[in-house]
Amino acid sequence: MKRFRSLLLLMLFMALSTSVFATDGKQDGDKLDIPEIVLEHLSDSYEWHIVSYNGKSLSIPLPIIVRSADNGEWFFGTADSLPGKFFFDPANHGKIYEKLPDGSTVRPIDLSITKTVAQIWIVVLVLITVFLSCACWYKRHDEKKDVPSGFVGAMEMIVMTIYDDVIKSSIGEKHFKPYAPYLLTVFFFILTTNLLGLLPIFPGGANVTGNINVTFFLALCTMLAINLFGNKEYWKDIFWPNVPVFLKAPIPLMPFIELFGVFTKPFALMVRLFANMMAGHAIILSFTCVIFLGWSLGTGMGIGLNLLSAVMLLFMNCLEFLVAFVQAYVFTMLSAVFIGLAHKDEEAEA
Repeated sequence: MKRFRSLLLLMLFMALSTSVFATDGKQDGDKLDIPEIVLEHLSDSYEWHIVSYNGKSLSIPLPIIVRSADNGEWFFGTADSLPGKFFFDPANHGKIYEKLPDGSTVRPIDLSITKTVAQIWIVVLVLITVFLSCACWYKRHDEKKDVPSGFVGAMEMIVMTIYDDVIKSSIGEKHFKPYAPYLLTVFFFILTTNLLGLLPIFPGGANVTGNINVTFFLALCTMLAINLFGNKEYWKDIFWPNVPVFLKAPIPLMPFIELFGVFTKPFALMVRLFANMMAGHAIILSFTCVIFLGWSLGTGMGIGLNLLSAVMLLFMNCLEFLVAFVQAYVFTMLSAVFIGLAHKDEEAEA
């Protein structure tokens, strides 16, 4: 019961903190542009915004690394020290563009450490710390005599659940071991990024899994794991499936559909994770903006909308906490299922 109350207080703090930081220091006389605020918080940036108050912004500058398309020179610095020929284009999600001498603009080679990249490295450090600490516990104790408890025990339970109930059962006992490290890494990476994304302040708050580029890379890794190591039965089912001949020749209808499925499976993984996480963040931010929109309509309306928004924010944060686990589990499970289909035994075909 105490743990539940602590979790509830944490969710309430996150909801109220999101309300403070989502306004970005809007003054009472300013017009509240809800779509602009939501899109600004969902998009990537070249700095880590902390809070704004009375028109002043507190941010952590991030390294900007760009190569000029004009003379090939590299620039290393921050947004404040960016040369005049480089500028942030609001029409292209605030990305860096370069103005050439002839007046045209071009996108230079950009290797900057953006907010999403910085959040990924934070997740990597968190995961390394967690798993090294667990490994140290097992190194100091005898697995046959000592049973892990607390955090190490919880981690063992999660790892063994994913290992046995998802990876092993979906791929099969003959082929699952080479894929277990990758799938476990994917699960904990998605889970950690989702949980850190719920924190309203640094080192959390970045919309990593709500970034289509990140989910595209994860889906691409799964696609390579499926198709590079699929056995001959997998490719036989694609180019010569077990269907009536008139569906395969002279018009290769079923082979075309099966080949199309090679790309639609990872595409579904990419869109599912991206859409669910981005939608959750957008809804939370939208309910946050309703609080300040209510005050602009009057005291009575503001009190009513504040109560409604606070309840909905608490509910959505609790729901997003659950979705963080569900989306990591679903992505790992579907990846394991697709990999298992690529290792179908010949006797299973009969």
